[in-house]
Amino acid sequence: MSENATHPVNSPQIVIGDEEIFEAHQGGKINVGLKSPLDTQRALSIAYTPGVAQVSRAIAADQTLAARYTWAHRLVAVVSDGSAVLGLGDIGPAASLPVMEGKAALFKTFAGLDSIPIVLDTKDPDEIVETLVRLRPTFGAVNLEDISAPRCFEIERRAIEALDCPVMHDDQHGTAIVVLAALMGAAKVLDRDMTAMRVVVSGAGAAGVACTNILLSVGISDVIVLDSQGIVHSGRTDMNSVKVELAQRTNPGGRTGGLVEAIAGADVFLGASGGVIPEELVATMAPGGVVFALSNPDPEIHPDLAAKYAAIVATGRSDFPNQINNVLAFPGMFRGALDSGARRITEAMKLAAAEAIYSVVADELGPDKIVPSPLDPRVEPAVAAAVAAAAESAS
Repeated sequence: MSENATHPVNSPQIVIGDEEIFEAHQGGKINVGLKSPLDTQRALSIAYTPGVAQVSRAIAADQTLAARYTWAHRLVAVVSDGSAVLGLGDIGPAASLPVMEGKAALFKTFAGLDSIPIVLDTKDPDEIVETLVRLRPTFGAVNLEDISAPRCFEIERRAIEALDCPVMHDDQHGTAIVVLAALMGAAKVLDRDMTAMRVVVSGAGAAGVACTNILLSVGISDVIVLDSQGIVHSGRTDMNSVKVELAQRTNPGGRTGGLVEAIAGADVFLGASGGVIPEELVATMAPGGVVFALSNPDPEIHPDLAAKYAAIVATGRSDFPNQINNVLAFPGMFRGALDSGARRITEAMKLAAAEAIYSVVADELGPDKIVPSPLDPRVEPAVAAAVAAAAESAS
């Protein structure tokens, strides 16, 4: 790879060369730090032998003491098989590790949580779940990441059933939480009833399915989902079990066809597929519409083109207004779950997270500000507190 090549990062005005990028990643992006120095014989004797034996004996006699005397109960395992990494696809576990390290860095930066990237050299759901079960004493929560659909649905479901700690596939639920918060903000700006909007979701993978589910759960009944073959509907015979079930709960008008038929007159377009939507189709949406073009690095439609027809436009990028970024959700979600001692991440906790994100900017909303900035220091504490409260109220 040429060291003189350049890549756009963060904004059209900021161009970072390969040399600087690779230098920043050299040796990885995270390390393990010490809470206190080991610079004397006494410190060594306390931290390791012989002192550590007393702590190990105590935990052996009372397993609950591990929560006090180890980091496990506050440690998040960031787990991937490298099968659906960002916009790169199935690149394998080794190539996915820089992304998992980045996720761990975000956990530390935004929530003060330690985490360990774990990439697994298998795509077998049985092996992945069994590995997590065997590793359970090491961590306090599991962030599943970049696992391809539909396997991601089964792996998350089975991991939740098998483990007695919070488990969340962030590509699904982190995206869904922030999308809901953004749509709440957009509806408020437009003075619209969110539940009366007709929503088109382009993509029936991890993010698309989770976004559809959370929108349905808050009362938005008219949702149409598309996959690569067109509208997901009960008359199709080429769908997996996840889409068959989804078809029973969506598309109340019974529409068939593709994007042309789905988007005509729609109030909201939500792109979660990595595809492209032509400008002329956005022009067929209802007036005053909302476009969330979330594919990265290339949105389904350029925001400037979408803004010619839509009242509010959001992307997953930081160089345009209204960035829908999972970092608004997952740090506070896991922090709140761990703070409350929750054993599960519930639907109520996800909805509480979305409400909290929305609440941070509820008094500052505008067409170019329907969600907070990912760097807004108010977000993580608000989300963590709301999630913890939702968990504790259910206990």
